[in-house]
Amino acid sequence: MSEKETDKIRFLGTAGARFVMITQFRSSAGAVLSLEGTNVLIDPGPGTLVRFASSKPKLKPAKLHAIILTHKHLDHSNDVNVMIEAMTEGGFKPRGVLLCPNDALANEGDAVVLNRYKGLLERVEVLKEGGTYSVGEIEINTPKRHVHGVETYGLNIKVRGENKTKVSFIVDTLYFDGLEDYYDGEVLVMNVAMFKRREGVDHLCVDDAKRIIEARRPKVAILTHFGMTMLRNKPWEIAKQLSDETGVEVIAARDGMKFELHGI
Repeated sequence: MSEKETDKIRFLGTAGARFVMITQFRSSAGAVLSLEGTNVLIDPGPGTLVRFASSKPKLKPAKLHAIILTHKHLDHSNDVNVMIEAMTEGGFKPRGVLLCPNDALANEGDAVVLNRYKGLLERVEVLKEGGTYSVGEIEINTPKRHVHGVETYGLNIKVRGENKTKVSFIVDTLYFDGLEDYYDGEVLVMNVAMFKRREGVDHLCVDDAKRIIEARRPKVAILTHFGMTMLRNKPWEIAKQLSDETGVEVIAARDGMKFELHGI
């Protein structure tokens, strides 16, 4: 990144589900994790390249070391090809790593990563349940396949050589018994799309988030990926209520928010 590189998560977008994405009430541009000098872009949905260019100070795709797709749904993957091109400076400097589920690459069905762009990368690694992957100074683990409409994995991320998980991302999933057991990050980022549970919708709601926070008790929990019902009910007020009820610091992410990981 062009600004001083410190350990942080930068939330370029906090939109969840299709209606917030297509209206752009919140940006759908994903997040950048910077840890020990390694920069990883997670889930580059629509508008990611625009957010890189319009950020102040400007973010530089060529500073990325990897792109991760947790799954291939449009709000998580739309800008993956253009970000690969930007990361490799128009393809003239092949570099970087792509981590994604197999169905994002499949030759049959709805692959989202185009064949041309696979060849611009240093390597492509397929995410799987229980997989561990190294990029620069960090180690990424995908402990459990989620319950979602396509192949989907959450992330545990630590500094290589350290035992403690620094950041966990619980991404899109229907809550299932034991979900919280797989994610032990000191900072726990959760995609909470719904205010209340809706049958047939494979996303977390506020009650699910509370259950996970109470069970895991991270140092900080960050809510993101908000659907319309979350926005109507004011995520910042929901976060405060969860903080009061659980005794854990809970933050509602905002577009452009930077969360510093120093001291965590």
